Amino acid sequence: MAKPRFTREDALNFHEAPSPGKWEVTATVPMTTQRDLSLAYSPGVAIPCEVIAEHPETAYDYTNKGNLVAVISNGTAVLGLGNLGALASKPVMEGKSVLFKRFADVNSIDLELDTEDPDAFCNAVRLMGPSFGGINLEDIKAPECFIIEQRLKEEMDIPVFHDDQHGTAVICAAGLINALHISGKKIEDVRIVLNGAGAAGIACLELLKAMGAQHDNCIMCDTKGVIWKGRAEGMNQWKSAHAANTSLRTLEEAMDGADVFLGVSAKGAVTQAMVRSMAPNPVIFAMANPDPEITPEEAHEVREDAIVATGRSDYPNQVNNVLGFPYLFRGALDIHARAINDEMKIACAEALAELAREEVPDEVALAYGQKLSFGRDYIIPTPFDPRLIHRIPPAVARAGMATGVARREIEDMEHYQQALKGRMDPTASVLRGLNARARAAQATMIFAEGDDPRVLRAAVQYQRSGFGKALVVGRSDDVAEKLAAEGMADAAAELEVVNAANTPHLDTYKAFLYERLQRKGHDQHDIHRLAGRDRHVFASLMLAHGHGDGMITGATRKSAHVMELVNHVFDAGPHDGAVGVSVVMHNGRIVLIADTLVHEWPDEEDLADIATQGAQVARELGLEPRVAFVSFSTFGYPVSERATKMHAAAGVLDRRNVDFEYEGEMAVDVALNPKGQENYPFSRLTGPANVLVVPARHSASISVKLMQEMAGATVIGPILSGVDKPIQICSTVSTVNDIVNMAVMAACKARRA
Repeated sequence: MAKPRFTREDALNFHEAPSPGKWEVTATVPMTTQRDLSLAYSPGVAIPCEVIAEHPETAYDYTNKGNLVAVISNGTAVLGLGNLGALASKPVMEGKSVLFKRFADVNSIDLELDTEDPDAFCNAVRLMGPSFGGINLEDIKAPECFIIEQRLKEEMDIPVFHDDQHGTAVICAAGLINALHISGKKIEDVRIVLNGAGAAGIACLELLKAMGAQHDNCIMCDTKGVIWKGRAEGMNQWKSAHAANTSLRTLEEAMDGADVFLGVSAKGAVTQAMVRSMAPNPVIFAMANPDPEITPEEAHEVREDAIVATGRSDYPNQVNNVLGFPYLFRGALDIHARAINDEMKIACAEALAELAREEVPDEVALAYGQKLSFGRDYIIPTPFDPRLIHRIPPAVARAGMATGVARREIEDMEHYQQALKGRMDPTASVLRGLNARARAAQATMIFAEGDDPRVLRAAVQYQRSGFGKALVVGRSDDVAEKLAAEGMADAAAELEVVNAANTPHLDTYKAFLYERLQRKGHDQHDIHRLAGRDRHVFASLMLAHGHGDGMITGATRKSAHVMELVNHVFDAGPHDGAVGVSVVMHNGRIVLIADTLVHEWPDEEDLADIATQGAQVARELGLEPRVAFVSFSTFGYPVSERATKMHAAAGVLDRRNVDFEYEGEMAVDVALNPKGQENYPFSRLTGPANVLVVPARHSASISVKLMQEMAGATVIGPILSGVDKPIQICSTVSTVNDIVNMAVMAACKARRA
């Protein structure tokens, strides 16, 4: 399977468009009327100010403090790039902020402090303390990071957490719990060798010792060898705390007979000879990035019994901090914690380890393109496991409450877990699953409109993302010129450009098309013009003859016109079973609307067909379909002549004995709002509908475009369902990402020979 890749230009464009940076601030309250403004600011805001002044703990009730973390750096140790300074660290800190939001729904703001003086840094952070529920320190070089964190923990009454230290330690501990479980060893008995005496390495050993590892069984090494009691060269107070009573002096000596190796050092630090000398069932966590101390292939070549983890996503057992920090802070914030202590970190590690030992949900296997089960190649959960959000924070919260750092007690833990489930954005898991399936399919995608820069950029992105091969219908010189104008001149060599002039199949295409259209008023000249000059028809002919697996079109012409052209080659009309389904994503909700493309004025039988196709598309997205036939009327009131067919359509499905939930007719608010549904306890829907079948194509189109333009919803589609081949028709206002999403949908449906 091809691995995703990107160029320098791709990375810069990602950070520049659609607006510079990676996050923005939006209001959570109405700000439209004078009354709204009076409540949000003066004079209404004075009331919560007075309450907080009298009772400071109510700041968690009346402000965003309880769900706000500051990601703070001075840029002295940016990723693996070194001391780039505060300003250059901002893209990393913005990235950390969006990870907080994406994985645990924690609001976060990045702050870059332009100082290398620990005193100045601490003073600045301490003074900002009232604003936040927690502080995440990031990319600060050692030893200053130790000084800064310790001092801020002493001076502040909110959690202060240096993720470079403790995030790595927590995930390392989780993996080690399971690795020792598999190898039948106990942490208090094993001999551990750590290479890399920096912030992360020291934090790893400190946490493992808190979990039971014995001091003299833990051998720490740096560039000068073993850190032993009495060593003077290259020492500091933090290294000295882990100096062991040992006669070992080199990493090679320390590795002989060791049970566990932990590496946070440099590529190639461990040799195969060292691995060969380790104890039976050795555990090797080679966590140096981007290249590990020894690769899993190299380790397994000499030790088949080794359990290996790295920091990389392209190997099993990735030690990834995103498994820890979002959920540690989520649990800490939800108990209004004063700190994140060792007990909370250990609880996080143990919960992660326990989760990895459980059966993995199908959606996780789907996202990763493989079946995962607990064992040597799966000792740590994957970052996209949907259970993380409702399993890890409760464990952290329990530990915080048990150790006295909580200001707020969570009395109903079951209710808390349900609330955590509701924080996750289902659109993210749907898109992730689609992307994984597309990569597994490796479909050759035909992009019909190679004369449009958006389409060209989407084709490049499709190919660079590792989804498969992109074929662009156009002229080579025009494609190269347009890509150059987009600042992507190098991409022209990556794309294969096809057209009627360079294909060896044109005569075959024309013969096929003439056979289909000769009794529909088309002569040989018409056929030559259509096959040789119209890119939509030419692309359709390519797809029909298996010269591509899917097709993307519609970015430059209205969908009705494109459908007419596609129907020259495929049977995609109202009576051929074709249906257009648009996927609308907004505020963490997904709703499918049908039919937005094919049926102008469907009758009840057509509506039943549309519902069935809509349910199928929902299942392809990983959703359990709940279909609502929507109308002006709700279950017969008010009386509406045009609602009759919507009611009758549900009766058609009754006769067909379909295997999905459906109900109708009903107004949209009843279909989507749980409170509205409570007024109709007889309804067969068990929750809000996720597939809306509308009375006519025009109402479907209006609904989708209104959501897109007024609410800023993300729209994928219309997805053309019920046709033999994957054909997706974009709208003329599609963005590059919209077009890529359509290509991904087509790739998921492709069935390669």
